[in-house]
Amino acid sequence: MRKNSKLVPPAFKHGIYSAIGLLPTEDPAEFEKFKLEIFDDYMPVGRSEKIIVEEIACLQWRLQHLSTYGIAMRARERRSAIYSKLDPPQWFPPPLGIEPESRSPEELEALRKSLVKQVRTELGPAIELVEIGDVTTIEYLGKELGIRERLHGMIARLEKRLLYLRGIKSISPSSATSSPQPLLEAAE
Repeated sequence: MRKNSKLVPPAFKHGIYSAIGLLPTEDPAEFEKFKLEIFDDYMPVGRSEKIIVEEIACLQWRLQHLSTYGIAMRARERRSAIYSKLDPPQWFPPPLGIEPESRSPEELEALRKSLVKQVRTELGPAIELVEIGDVTTIEYLGKELGIRERLHGMIARLEKRLLYLRGIKSISPSSATSSPQPLLEAAE
């Protein structure tokens, strides 16, 4: 039994969809096991350490499952190709001898249902990657990582300021008052 299993916060356990966290086709049980292993490796203490280890776990997971974005891209392309049958190219004016295609609303609805079934059959679980939208694009991942990097930089600067302030406060009052006195005497 893992001694650190209680360190993973509940919201993180549920795998809220994001570019960094769990995506629909990824196994939640595998993700949970992976996070627990990371927490066991780092053994974080305190809220700040837990947040950092959560970030490490998510980034390592995403790195190991980067191929999910390729699957999502191919699924989007295939879905678009299948749905393109609903709206064939329209020429204006149409080439000689070819009349523009006109379908009844009933024919269009039957075709649409047929194509939806074809998409679901061909793509299987990968359709979920398409349906959740831009979250499964490399561009979205890049933007999210860029935002995270800027936030981490801001947090690091604040942590440095905090450590500096704590260092100043840790100087004993006696050494702080005795140190300037000899300097004043030497200046006279």
